[in-house]
Amino acid sequence: MPRFTLPDGSIKEFATSATVGAIAAAIGAGLARAAVAGRVDGRLVDLNTPLETDATVEIITPTTPEGLEILRHSTSHLMAQAVKELFPGAQVTIGPAVADGFYYDFDYERPFTPEDLTAIEARMEAIAALDLPVERQSMPRQEAIDWFLAQGEHYKAEIIEAIPADQTISLYRQGTFMDLCRGPHVPSTGRLKVFKLTRLAGAYWRGDSRNKMLQRIYGTAFADKKALTAHLTLLEEAAKRDHRRLGKELDLFSIQDDAGGGLVLWHPHGARIRQTIEDQWKQAHREAGYEFLFTPHMANLNLWRISGHLDFYQDSMFNPMTVDDQAYQIRPMNCPFHILVYRSNNRSYRDLPMRWAELGTVYRYEMSGVLHGLFRVRGFTQDDAHIFCRESQIETEINAILDLTLQTLRTFGFESFEIHLSTRPAKSVGSDEIWDKATNALRAAILSHDLEYSEDVGGGAFYGPKIDVKITDAIGRKWQCSTVQLDFNLPERFDIGYIGEDGSRHRPIMIHRALMGSLERFFGILIEHYAGHFPMWLAPVQVVVLTITEAHNDWAVAVGKRLRAAGLRAETDLRNHKVSYKIREHAVKKVPWLLIVGEREQAEGAVSPRDRHGKDLGLIPLDDMIQRLLQEVANRT
Repeated sequence: MPRFTLPDGSIKEFATSATVGAIAAAIGAGLARAAVAGRVDGRLVDLNTPLETDATVEIITPTTPEGLEILRHSTSHLMAQAVKELFPGAQVTIGPAVADGFYYDFDYERPFTPEDLTAIEARMEAIAALDLPVERQSMPRQEAIDWFLAQGEHYKAEIIEAIPADQTISLYRQGTFMDLCRGPHVPSTGRLKVFKLTRLAGAYWRGDSRNKMLQRIYGTAFADKKALTAHLTLLEEAAKRDHRRLGKELDLFSIQDDAGGGLVLWHPHGARIRQTIEDQWKQAHREAGYEFLFTPHMANLNLWRISGHLDFYQDSMFNPMTVDDQAYQIRPMNCPFHILVYRSNNRSYRDLPMRWAELGTVYRYEMSGVLHGLFRVRGFTQDDAHIFCRESQIETEINAILDLTLQTLRTFGFESFEIHLSTRPAKSVGSDEIWDKATNALRAAILSHDLEYSEDVGGGAFYGPKIDVKITDAIGRKWQCSTVQLDFNLPERFDIGYIGEDGSRHRPIMIHRALMGSLERFFGILIEHYAGHFPMWLAPVQVVVLTITEAHNDWAVAVGKRLRAAGLRAETDLRNHKVSYKIREHAVKKVPWLLIVGEREQAEGAVSPRDRHGKDLGLIPLDDMIQRLLQEVANRT
């Protein structure tokens, strides 16, 4: 008589074996209707999985992250089936669930159209209405390869060929459609009722531009229509805020084929914002006791061998180059250089902590298929810092880092944070004592800042525990930016030390830390957070002086000079156009303030301001207006 322990500690007993679905039904009919899968002794399984021995069982519904992912993955299979029925010549490739939905890549003879998406969605609804059972099957590897080749599905056969020969292949069938998948999946297509296909895109097979370009169909799925409607509204708002579109409209940056994919060109207005970000970053670090470093963009390949990057990170590194018959590597990280600076002198316990920061540009190989505006690039500048300290200083330093992190993120307009603490994995370096001390220091720092957090047990790197900080933008999206990572590995690899109070040599603790992650990605987040309407202190052009007629040019030029002398980023528009035309043009460019000058303004040494919301403030003396603008910049509002 198997006994099944539920999350609340209660027990369900069955005379014989029972499926996960039967256990859900025994708990309640409502739960059984909502269930999409189960977790048995920690492993996700299909609802029709039979259980014959005692086990812990949790019923998974779409209200959980795992359940929503299963729902969306099952919907990607539904979409693939609809595509195959409508376009039999299409080959299916891969179709995973992603953060906000799912996609599937297809190889087809012609481009899909918006009209095709409408037809595919209608066919998906028809298949869902049939309530076809979704059943898992197993097949020997070679048999599975032969089966897919017979169906003309060469991509699936290629995927299976990469699987070890002794493994059995897991497949899922629904009606006449069968797909390669580990699962689990919903028990039948009738569970898939709320979905929407959202867009078309191109994607190289396996994300590699040397391979064929495929067609990607994106979609999303939810458990109820209200959630879908809210998500579609969010997508509409996100499209308006797309940093790639706004970056072009506001002339902030570009990424051009002639320079190379994933390499960002900062235009003058974008560079102004970047310089403002850097100035703020540097000032905050000076106040927090950091010194600045500058290090090379490449180094002898042996440096990356010592650091371990050559063994563990090579796929993300560009190929080495030869200099004087020696191999050199363009840098993917800044950390080894900072360690070399530390190692360049003998260090004492009195020198610690040492806090070094660098805006260091690094280069990482990303396949062309995953490049995405400023969010996924090949060259980017990390706001890197490394702290070398004693064990006894860990908690103090972590607290200070978290202070600086939250201060910086709040300065740029973010107030909602999600904290994740990742602890020691099964395979790791360092003693139990130092891991416990480091992890407790991270936890204590989070709690001392009155922050809620989740703990990823065993999710840390092999060389130390870490904190990740996610920010929430203006439309509720979460972005992972800041990281605090303790490292017991690199100090060992580079054999760095310090002389302690006892006169013997000790190993310092190394803390890696980034507040924004990378300037490029953070800039993209800022563009979308503010929808291009940057606060006054960040705006590339803070104020424009507009003339009503050419007769007032001299006063406009004088006003512009006064504004710039006060430290404001000001421009003057002397064009012989109607002032209403010039107002509209600069409003589209999202300039925070427009100062209009005409005969009366010139006579009284004044200006007529108009704010970013279109509100006219009337006649204001120039000196008063300058003070008002400077106060807005100082307040960072």
